[in-house]
Amino acid sequence: MSDLRGLDWYGEDLSGREHTGDAFWDGDLSEVTGTAATFTDCTFGGVRFNAARLTGSAFRSCTFTRCSFFAAELEECSFVGSRFTDCTLRPLTVRGGDWSFVSLVGQDLRGTTFDGVRLREVDLTRADLSTAAVNGADLSGAELTDSTWTGADLRGSDLSAFDVREVALAGVRIRAEQAVTLAQALGLRIG
Repeated sequence: MSDLRGLDWYGEDLSGREHTGDAFWDGDLSEVTGTAATFTDCTFGGVRFNAARLTGSAFRSCTFTRCSFFAAELEECSFVGSRFTDCTLRPLTVRGGDWSFVSLVGQDLRGTTFDGVRLREVDLTRADLSTAAVNGADLSGAELTDSTWTGADLRGSDLSAFDVREVALAGVRIRAEQAVTLAQALGLRIG
């Protein structure tokens, strides 16, 4: 377990790197690239991942505090069990991968993209996903209390966890079959 402060990995290729239990403080990982980098039980505080491009990498049970993911693109990455607090996560693009059991409580996710991402039991309490594109995502079991989805595109996502009385959904774009799920959540009988 290392305590790494002021690390400058700007633009480096992180392919195949592995870290377990390490702490990264006030570092610059902007524009990093890589495939199959693995971080397990790591802590990131004040670290910049701006414009990072990572594929098939894993951040398992990691903690991110005051980190910036401005314009980052994450493809088929796993963040299972990770926690984000006071982070800059927009604009962020996530394609595929597994973000199950992630805590995004109170995070500003306006305009972000989560395409085909597994978000099972993610905690989005008080998160703002206005104008976000969350397409084909598995949101089953998600905690959504007081979250805001105004103008979001949710086409193809599992909406079974949505309680329309507890989330703001004005202007949300969904498919016809998803409307049935939301109507049933209200206790309405269809047909």
